[in-house]
Amino acid sequence: MFRSKNLLVFILVGFLALTLTLAGCSNNQTPAPNGDSDQPAEKKVVKIGASAVPHAEILEFIKPKLAEQGIDLQIQVFNDYVLPNLATDNGDLDLNFFQHIPYLDSFNAERNLNLVTVTKVHIEPMGIYSKKVTAVSDLAEGGTIAIPNDPSNSGRALILLEAAGVIKLKEGTDILATVDDIAKNPKNFEIKMVDAAQLPRVLDDAKVTGAVINTNYALEANLDPTQDALHIEGKDSPYPNVLVAKAERAEEPVLKQVADELNSEEVRNFIIDKYKGAIVPAF
Repeated sequence: MFRSKNLLVFILVGFLALTLTLAGCSNNQTPAPNGDSDQPAEKKVVKIGASAVPHAEILEFIKPKLAEQGIDLQIQVFNDYVLPNLATDNGDLDLNFFQHIPYLDSFNAERNLNLVTVTKVHIEPMGIYSKKVTAVSDLAEGGTIAIPNDPSNSGRALILLEAAGVIKLKEGTDILATVDDIAKNPKNFEIKMVDAAQLPRVLDDAKVTGAVINTNYALEANLDPTQDALHIEGKDSPYPNVLVAKAERAEEPVLKQVADELNSEEVRNFIIDKYKGAIVPAF
């Protein structure tokens, strides 16, 4: 009887040991050859800074497409033209998408940075807007016209005002024009420099007869460039908005994948259908 009990205990202990060993093997499986696994591969994160409209809207459109390629596009919306470039330079962002090439060149020179264009995406024709009049010729004499206060956009605004017959610039003036380059100002307008993001708001100022506004901020303020602008740049505007990265990172394959999606036929159709000419593809 004693020996039978010992034998039974021995068998039970052996069975328990075998069970634990098999369980341990099943919980620590060796990965299949070539790294194959039932677990999905971890997505590559790409952080990108953008203006809300239209840049972030276009990025939201391509986000699902990139997810299918294993890329988690994390979009951070900015309300100014300085922080996205600084964040891209210091590595907080991988890319940014909010600016045109002359602004990028000016910013690089001013801050001694080396940010570069990865690809062109779209053009936002700049326009002259007013809540006081419906034609450029009706802008009140002696009134204030507000323009962006950054160098490349202020020069661009002055060139647009010249094209609309509001002022005359000195011969040879280019995109870096300043108010000092105004040769003729028949109606004695005061040209007021304002932060670009604030320009739609100053239209409500009693002293402001008009403002030259970047299309992204016009759209955010529910202004329709094709209907509300008194005068607007042509579709051949030389100011395409671009995807930007640090120079040493511009050729990284994952960043190139983002660029390829932004230049896809689907994005071209999205821009055309959604913005109805207020924004046009640049590729």
